[in-house]
Amino acid sequence: MSELTHVNTKGEANMVDVSDKSNTTRIAKANACITMKDATLQKIKDNDFKKGDVLAVARIAGIMAAKQTHHLIPMCHSLNLSKISVDFEFIDNGVRVITMAKLNAQTGVEMEALTAASVAALTIYDMCKAVDRFMKIGEIQLLEKKGGKSGHWKLENHE
Repeated sequence: MSELTHVNTKGEANMVDVSDKSNTTRIAKANACITMKDATLQKIKDNDFKKGDVLAVARIAGIMAAKQTHHLIPMCHSLNLSKISVDFEFIDNGVRVITMAKLNAQTGVEMEALTAASVAALTIYDMCKAVDRFMKIGEIQLLEKKGGKSGHWKLENHE
């Protein structure tokens, strides 16, 4: 396993110096799933919530969150993202959030993709909690990354 990069030789928290890294196109994809009652899922599909279009609001929240990741995660660099996408897939008992973050820079965008997926799922919860307080958010995971020194890797069994 690789050595931890956010810890210095004294064991203290440390922001990684990326100034000597090459600018490359970097892409990360992540997902999160939120499970719920069938009736809640149907209300999302029917756009039947007084607060508005659940998935439209969740998409905007995910995009906004990705752009603010460096304010939320202490050792993340402030990044000039070139693209964030937040998409949704209906699953048997809920919604799968699929995100993609892209830029051309000296550091990766994994945390931005993960943050977008997490916040989009939390927003779905917030929009629907009046009818289903026991929704469950999980499966927050990086699916794929491209670019940088470690190259391209993809989670097995991922499309």
